[in-house]
Order: sequence, then C-alpha cells, then structure tokens
Amino acid sequence: MTFDLQKKTSTEYTRGLLLVFIAGILWSTVGLGIRLIQDASVWQILLYRSFSLSALLATVIYLRSGLSPVAIVFGSNRNTHIAAISLVAAYSGGIFAIQNTSVANAMLLFATAPFFAAILGWLVLREKVRTLTWFAIVISFLGIDIMFYDKSHGIVLLGSFAALGSALGFAIFTVALRYGRAGDMLPSVFLSGIYAIWIMCGICIFFDFNLLLTVNDGSIAIGMGICQVGAGLILYTIGSKSVPAVELTLLSLAEVILGPIWVFFLLGETASVYTLIGGAILLAAIAGNALAGARRKPPMIN
Repeated sequence: MTFDLQKKTSTEYTRGLLLVFIAGILWSTVGLGIRLIQDASVWQILLYRSFSLSALLATVIYLRSGLSPVAIVFGSNRNTHIAAISLVAAYSGGIFAIQNTSVANAMLLFATAPFFAAILGWLVLREKVRTLTWFAIVISFLGIDIMFYDKSHGIVLLGSFAALGSALGFAIFTVALRYGRAGDMLPSVFLSGIYAIWIMCGICIFFDFNLLLTVNDGSIAIGMGICQVGAGLILYTIGSKSVPAVELTLLSLAEVILGPIWVFFLLGETASVYTLIGGAILLAAIAGNALAGARRKPPMIN
C-alpha cells in the first residue's frame, strides 16, 4: 500500500513537472507571436486574444465545475475583480513592451513579478519576507538598473517601463488571489478576458482603430489566446498542484530564457550587452532566492 502511494506520488509529481514546463514553453512564444503580427496595435491584439481566451476558459471551467460564465461574472467577489483588472493592465503592458523593446529585455523584466509580489505581500498581507529574499530583491534591482543603462530615452525606455508595469500587474493579481484565498486562478483570468474585451473595444472605438484585423493578425492574436495563454494557464493550473513552489519558480524561468531564443533563431533578433548582463544578474537573483527558500520535503499531492 505504501509502495503504491509513493509510486502514485512520484507519477503525479513527474506529470506536474512536465505540464508546468510545457506551460512555460507555451508562454515563452508570446514574443514570437507579437513579432509575427504586422499591423495591429496593443489594443486590437488584446481584444482578439481576449475573445479566444475567454471562450476557452469558459468552456474549461464549465466542464470542470459546472459554473456558467454568467455565474462567474456576477458571483465573483471584490478581490477577484481586482485580480482580473490588474491582469488586464499586465497584459496591456506586456504587449506594449514587446512591441517597443527587445523580447529578451521585456521577458527578463517580466520575471521581476515574484519580487514585486513579495513586497506587496509584505505591505498588504503582512506576510514575512525572508532576509535572503530582501537581498535577492536588491540584487535584482541592480540587474534592472544595468538593463536600463542603454535605454535612457525614447520608445524603448517606455517599453522597458511597460514591462515593469506588466510585472507589477501580475504581482497585484497574485496578491489579490492570496488575499481572497482563491483556490483556482482560472475564474479570475476568465473575468480578466471579459474586462479586456469591453475595455479594448472602448479604446479602439475612441481612437478610431479598426475592429476588423487582417487575416494574419487576427488569426495570430486568436491563436495566442487559445494556445499560448489559455492552454498554458490550464496546464499550469493542473501541474502546479503537485509541484513545490521552489520548482515552480525555477521552471518559470524557462519562459524567460526560451522567449528570446525563439526570436533569435527564427527572426534573428538579438539583445544588447547590457540587457544580457543585467538579465543574468536578475535570473541569478530569482534562482538563488528560490533555491535558498527550498524546503526539503517531498511534493505534496492535493
């Protein structure tokens, strides 16, 4: 009986690792997807991506729990709405950042989200932050400063700040879910898609952006909502239940590392020396903090 339980635990753990890693691979393609879009603006991309993402998540949530989209929208509490709106801001900043700076620079700055979450958790939730985490945060800001060194003006600088804003949005999303003790992130992500549809429609109409995209841009944006964001979230939600937090953090770095690799090999896009140096320091801070906080326990199966 004990052997069977250990075997089941090991199998669930291995499956969880694989699912989370595949989720990271899917998320890492966001830069490539944005680069392949020819004419659409941030707001148009997010509009189409949100349509497909919301449709996918509504279907998955209904099949898993029997909740209808209407029940999710009207049954959500304040924290879920805050999480959803912060996610819309994160998505917007992320797309703007990738459109206006290198994929490597944007993806590396996105990786600061756990540190922003730690600071917000300390301020809002009164969660204790380990001394080593504070040290890692300081080191990460050193890396960020180096990454900003050759981006002192222009649209590239705005793109870098947008990437940090995106990371902050994801951090607020994380803290809002923890504050509300949400056990499942999918309803709040679905709600973020609904918010994004209305907000992006309003922006496009106000600024007279065409609501109809070209076949190329529209199909890529829709595909990103289903395959890149939606499928990644579903796999991560399932896999993360059997993978310890430290390994989730380390596996998430696959997204950051693979993102620039796709555009380098497929599109020839490179990053500046300062981005690479600062990014290496940032990744070292994230990985070091995760490893330092590792608890030597076998993975728990929920």
